[in-house]
Amino acid sequence: METPERRYQQVQAAVEAACNAAGRPRQAVTLVAVSKTRSATDIATLARLGQRDFGENYLQEALDKIHALPDQPLVWHFIGPIQSNKTRDIAAHFHWVHSVDRLKIARRLSEQRPPHLPPLNVCLQVNIDAETSKSGAAEADLPDLAHAVDALPGLQLRGLMAIPRADSSDNNRAAFQRLAMTLSSLRNTMPALDTLSMGMSNDFPEAIAAGATHIRVGTALFGPRDT
Repeated sequence: METPERRYQQVQAAVEAACNAAGRPRQAVTLVAVSKTRSATDIATLARLGQRDFGENYLQEALDKIHALPDQPLVWHFIGPIQSNKTRDIAAHFHWVHSVDRLKIARRLSEQRPPHLPPLNVCLQVNIDAETSKSGAAEADLPDLAHAVDALPGLQLRGLMAIPRADSSDNNRAAFQRLAMTLSSLRNTMPALDTLSMGMSNDFPEAIAAGATHIRVGTALFGPRDT
């Protein structure tokens, strides 16, 4: 059975190899460990190995783990769909939100961000393959949405996030490249944007090749989930 240490070493080696192949420095890519359904003990184990960024999809589960690990210097990323009645706790407890897909949610996060905290880092989720089953803004709506979100005082708009259709590596590669081009276009008028959150356990090398700055990896780090 693979140990957490071994899985962590393997993922780190694969990230470094993908960065080298793309001609990018290793520090250009942040590894976000997707810890949904995993325990606080599992998170603490990875934290002892040096992992700092953790991504959560479900608010109450995440809050339980955040409160269980108060002394760990961790960076918490919310990466799941956002309901309006959950924005206050998300704004108060997370450092990053990757899944903002409409202005109403962005406004609530901005208004509810505690004043003693720095602006909340956010990415706009893009429905890159126009799937009806997935959240995310349409590509055509991004310029207006991005400028509106960028003006909100409690937020720091950082970039874009997407989850491509998981049907082939060719599709994912094309989707990653399209998202990178979309960010490049937005940067013509918003040059501070610097984040592409894309790529998961099965496709992060392709995402890194296309310019990902944040990859969201769960199974490769924690092993298969219990069924």
